[in-house]
Amino acid sequence: MAATAVEWLDRPVPAVRLLDQTRLPGEEAYVTATDVETLVDAITRLVVRGAPALGAVGALGVALALAQGSRENWGEARRLREIGQLREARPTAVNLAWGVDRMLPLIPGGFEAVLAEARRVLIEDETANRTLSALGVDWLLERSPRRPLRVLTHCNTGSLATTGWGTALGIVRELHARGLLDVVHVDETRPLLQGSRLTAWELRADGIDHVVQVDSAAPGAIMRGLVDVAVIGADRIAANGDTANKVGSVGLALACADAGVPFVVAAPWSTVDLATPDGAAIVIEERAAEEVLSLHGVPAAPPGSRVFNPAFDITPARLIDAVVTERGVVEPKVRADMKAVHHAAVHHNH
Repeated sequence: MAATAVEWLDRPVPAVRLLDQTRLPGEEAYVTATDVETLVDAITRLVVRGAPALGAVGALGVALALAQGSRENWGEARRLREIGQLREARPTAVNLAWGVDRMLPLIPGGFEAVLAEARRVLIEDETANRTLSALGVDWLLERSPRRPLRVLTHCNTGSLATTGWGTALGIVRELHARGLLDVVHVDETRPLLQGSRLTAWELRADGIDHVVQVDSAAPGAIMRGLVDVAVIGADRIAANGDTANKVGSVGLALACADAGVPFVVAAPWSTVDLATPDGAAIVIEERAAEEVLSLHGVPAAPPGSRVFNPAFDITPARLIDAVVTERGVVEPKVRADMKAVHHAAVHHNH
C-alpha cells in the first residue's frame, strides 16, 4: 500500500502524525500535531481526509487533548471546548464525531484508557475494510459477467482515506489480488483533485493499471460501455440508504442507472448514521471559494465571481445497487433499510 495516513507517536511528546495529503503527489511530507489546534487545522485544510481516517483522527484527537490538557493544566471547561472543536471540524463526515464520541465515556479512566481504545479503532478499521472488500467483490462477481472488470471510482478511498487497505479502493485492490481487474477509471475529482493526486498515486504504487479522467468525462465513459461497475466511498449513510459522498457522485449514479451498470457504495459500518433518517437531513459542508477560483495558484475564473462549492452531494438510495459494509451487503433498490442490518448484527452478536 502507498502510505500510512494516520499514526500515533509517543515521543518526544504525544502526537498525531499525519501524511500531508495537500502536498501529494509532489512531496511526501508530514504534519505532527502535538496540540488540538494544530490537529483541527490539519482536518480543516484536508491534510487528512476520508471518512474512516477522520474517525481514527477523532479518536486519537481525544487522547491528544488529554495529553495536552495534562501538560497545560486545563480545567474541564477547556477540555470540553477543545474536544468539541475537534468533533465539529468536518460536519458532513459522521466518522469524525463517531470517533470522538466513542472515546468520551473512557475519559474518566484517564489518558492510557483512551489511547488504548483509540488504537483499537485503527485496527478495527483496517480489518473492516478488508472484510467489506471481499464481500463487495463477491457481490460484484455474481452480477458482472465480464472478466476482467473495468472499474470507475471517484475521489480517494484507499489507504490515504482510511487506516489501511481502503473501502472502494479496497474493492479495487481485492479484484487486483484475485487477478480479476482490467483497468481503473480515476475521476480527477474537482476542485481539489483527490482522484488524480491521491488515488492515481496509490494505484501507481501498487502497480495497478489506471487512466485519469476529468469528472465530466465519467458519465460518458459509463454510457459508452467502457465501465463495468462504479464504486465509491461514503462520508455518511442515512438510515434509508441515502449516501453523502464527494461532490460529483450523484452524476455517476444517474449514468449507471441509465446504462444498467452497478453503482456500489463501500464504507465501514461506522459511516452509517442511523440517527439520520434520510439524505435531506445531512448537513452539506460548503468550502472556500478559493478552491474553485484558482488551481495551484493560477486564476481559473474572473475576479469577484460568485462560487457554489459544496464538498459533497447526496445520492438517493433508489440509485444505489449495493451498500457494502463489513456487516454485509444491502441492496437499497430492493430494500433501503440500514436499521435492519444493525438489528441483525446485534441479534447475531448476542
